[in-house]
Formats: sequence, C-alpha cells, structure tokens
Amino acid sequence: MKKISSLAAAVLAAFCMSTGVYAEESDLLGWTEGAQVLEAQVTEGRIDTISNVIYSQIRSTRAVRQLRMSLMVPRNTAKKPAIIYFPGGGFTSADHEKFTEMRYALARAGFVVAAAEYRVVPNKFPALVEDGKAAVRYLRAHAEEYGIDPARIGVIGDSAGGYLVQMLGTTSGEKGWDKGDFLEASSDVQAVVSLYGISDLRSIGEGLGKAIEDVHLSPAVTEALLVHGPAFNTNPGKSIFDDPKAADHASAVGHVDGTEPPFLLLHGSGDKLVSPKQSAKIFELLRAKNVDVEYKLYKDADHGGLVWFQQPVIDLVVDWFEKKLGRPAAAGEGAAKNL
Repeated sequence: MKKISSLAAAVLAAFCMSTGVYAEESDLLGWTEGAQVLEAQVTEGRIDTISNVIYSQIRSTRAVRQLRMSLMVPRNTAKKPAIIYFPGGGFTSADHEKFTEMRYALARAGFVVAAAEYRVVPNKFPALVEDGKAAVRYLRAHAEEYGIDPARIGVIGDSAGGYLVQMLGTTSGEKGWDKGDFLEASSDVQAVVSLYGISDLRSIGEGLGKAIEDVHLSPAVTEALLVHGPAFNTNPGKSIFDDPKAADHASAVGHVDGTEPPFLLLHGSGDKLVSPKQSAKIFELLRAKNVDVEYKLYKDADHGGLVWFQQPVIDLVVDWFEKKLGRPAAAGEGAAKNL
C-alpha cells in the first residue's frame, strides 16, 4: 500500500513538474488548464493626477484670467512635502505640463508635485512673481485636501522658470508681493532648485559673444519687455540697462540678504542662451551670505538639452529635495484604500 501511495505521489510530482501546475494553483479561482499563474510583489503605490486646477483668478475691467496648475498626488495617508514646478519659456510662454520625467520621479519618491502656469510678456513684472507666490499660497491653503505638510514646500524651475523660483526664494519673507486670494497663507518656500535660470536681468548674455550681448541691449528683448513693457503710444520702450534700479528690483541678485532657503543651482557650461555666469553669480552672493547653496556645472551641457532629462540628474534633484525637505513616504508606503 505504501509503495502504491509513493508511486502515486511520484507520478503526481512528475506531472506537476512537467506541467508547472501544483494543487494550490489549480485551486485558484479562475484557473484553467493552460493558465500561467504569476505573482507580483507590491512595491509601488498609486499616484493620482489632477488637471486644470484653478489656483488664481486675475481680474481686470473686462475679463477674469484663470491660472491653472496640475497635480501629482501619491495616494497615501502621510503628510507629504510639496514641490511646484514652474516652466521656462523665455518670458513669453508658460506651458506647465512638461518636464514630465522630473515631475514623475519626484511624485514616485513621495512628493506632491504641482506644475503651474504664470503670466508672461506682455504682462509686466511683477506679475509672474505674484503668480508664483499665489501658487504657493494655494497649496498651503489646500494642504489638508492634498495631503501636504504646509511647512515643507519647495520650488523648481528651468530657464525663465528658474528665474521665477530664484525670485521666490530670495523674496521669501519680504512684504508687498502677495496679491489675490488666500492671503492668510504664507508664500515663503523652504527649498529652491534652479536649472539654467536667470539671476540678473542685466547680464543674461554675459560671456556669450558680442552678437548675443548686443541683442540684450535692445528694448525689444524679452527681459526689457518684462520690466518696461512694449513701445506704445508715448512710451518709446526701454533697454533693460536704462533703469538699473528697476532691473535690480526685478532680479534675484537684488534681493539676497542671507535669509534665503537652501538653493540648488544647475547649469551647463555649453549654454548659449542663458549664460552660465547667471548661476555662478547668485551662487557667489548666496555663499557670501552663508546661505545653504550648491552649484552643479555640467560640462558642455546646453540650454534645455537632453542632459537635463537623464536619470543621474533627476536622481540628484530628488535626493537633494529629500535632504532639504525631509524624505516623504514613498508612493507605496502607508497606502490609502483603493478607490
């Protein structure tokens, strides 16, 4: 009897080995012969995307301009630090739903990640700074709704977006910039990442050759339009150099006082659009004031090129935000119920 049982067990084992089917698999609901039974270990969580969020309404005599942001929100119950991305666009566009690679990596790391548009030329300074601060206030005012820790909000921007986040960092704590809604909430930020950003509107083309430097003398160049507006009626327009006080007020270098949050500056030595000296200049000013600042100069990297989308660069930014804002619960940790 034992021999028969042993023989039956051996036959069954041989059958299972040959077919890959074991008793517990054949008992699975939905199993049928030929089904391949797999197992997947759960290591990642969900990220919810919320688009077309109106964070600010700009009222004029005959119109209301609605400013939008999109959000990536890790689905868990933890209070998460938040990061707002402001796009570049030469002060003439603010297409906020780009740089997806960086934003998604930050969301996977557990940050709530917003991407916000802002007003551009022909709207004059300080419109875009007011918009950036409104975006920060909006997140703080809605921190409970989005699972945000309101004490930990950072900003990241590239090119003109880098200009904007530098302004948000260097004017943190300054009064008079906040306009619009949610004025009870602070617009201060706790960390700033600028990729090939502008720190001084008077020297964007510095070191790039006479032809490029001469373009920046024009009253038609975008930084001049940002500060002085276009030539119209009795206004002949102005070069950015015509009013040093106005240019200084509209530049991050004009606001450094040592009270700034941590800064991470990234620039490419091959940038022919925004001089790498822009990042070097504000780095030197911040360091002289003993601000927590790091500057990474990427050899031969150009303006907005593929270097900035590579995993080591993205990992560097994610790691830096984790150090400065605190490591959030990753997307799969403390997961909320599936809804």
